[in-house]
Formats: sequence, C-alpha cells, structure tokens
Amino acid sequence: MKAKIVGIITTLIVAFTVLTVSVLKSASVPYAFSPMVLSESKVTDKDIKIDYVLAYPGGILPDSPLWYIKALRDKIWYVVTLNPSKKVELNLLFADKRLSMAASLFKQNKPDLGFSTLTKAEKYLIKAIPKDAKDTAYLNKLALASLKHREVIENEILPISSEDLKPEVIKSIDYSKETYKKVRDLLRSVGLNPSPNPFEVE
Repeated sequence: MKAKIVGIITTLIVAFTVLTVSVLKSASVPYAFSPMVLSESKVTDKDIKIDYVLAYPGGILPDSPLWYIKALRDKIWYVVTLNPSKKVELNLLFADKRLSMAASLFKQNKPDLGFSTLTKAEKYLIKAIPKDAKDTAYLNKLALASLKHREVIENEILPISSEDLKPEVIKSIDYSKETYKKVRDLLRSVGLNPSPNPFEVE
C-alpha cells in the first residue's frame, strides 16, 4: 500500500513539473531580431567602469534544455521568500544573474534570447527597489548595481546589437535609470547620497 502511495505521489510531482515547464515555455514572449553585426560602434561613456561585481549566472543559460527547471526553481524560491527585505535582495540577485546571461547570449550571437533575458533582468532590477530607506547599505548596493547594469548594456550589449534591435536595447536602459533615481530619492529622504552617477551630470 505504501509503495502504491509513493508511486502516485511521484507520478503527480513529475506531471506537475512537466505541466509547469510547458506553461512557462509557452508563456515566454517570442522575439525575432537579425543576427548581431560586429562593428566599430561608438558608445557614449565607454570608458566608465562601475566598481560592482555581478553575481555569477551559473552554467545553465536560457538556451539550455535544463533552463526551465532552473527558472522553476527560482520562481519557487521567490514565492517561499516571505520577508520583504529578503525578497527585494532576491530580485537584485536575479537581475544581476540574468544581465550576465543576456550579455553572454548576445556574445554567442543569440540576440532573440539575449534580448528576452535582458528585459527580464531589468524588470527584476525595478522590483529590487524597497519601499523605504531602512536598509541604507542595501540601497547603496542597489544604486551601484543600477549603474553597473547601465554600463554593461551600453558598453557590452549595445555595440554588438543589430541595427533593428538597438532601439529596444536603448529602451531597456530606462529601467536602470529609473532604479538609480528612485534609490537616490530614498537615500536623500534620510539625508544621504548614493554613489555619484558618472553617466549624467545633475
């Protein structure tokens, strides 16, 4: 009897996993851009280097057959994280990892998947903004992270993007700009200032 119950439970878990992976796969937005053109594109502020290290993305990228299992793991991790401050930190971790993945995919000449991953990275970055300025150390980290995201997009991804994709990549920079501004305002509300923004003169 116990073996029968274990078998049923195992079957249900496998079925649920397959169903979830299928739903995630079908829900992903399809993109179709021209292959990247490697050129001598001039990028503004190309000499800017932000002192922030992006999280290691791991060996499984969105072009791997195992990606949907990894994405499912991240979704479960996110759902079971109930502490609001831990949740925003998790958003920043996911943002950093996906930005690294996006840059890698662009360099592998996979612009469709690279752009989809970049968009998700920047949406996670916006979600990493806390509602208050209680944790100023985290806010300073997030300010640096937003500047690093802008640096990577402008200096690594944009120069190797195809002409039809460049306008969309440029639009994605708005997420990091907005994140920096909101974090700056939160810090200023408690009498502090974030790391200076070398991309813009205020």
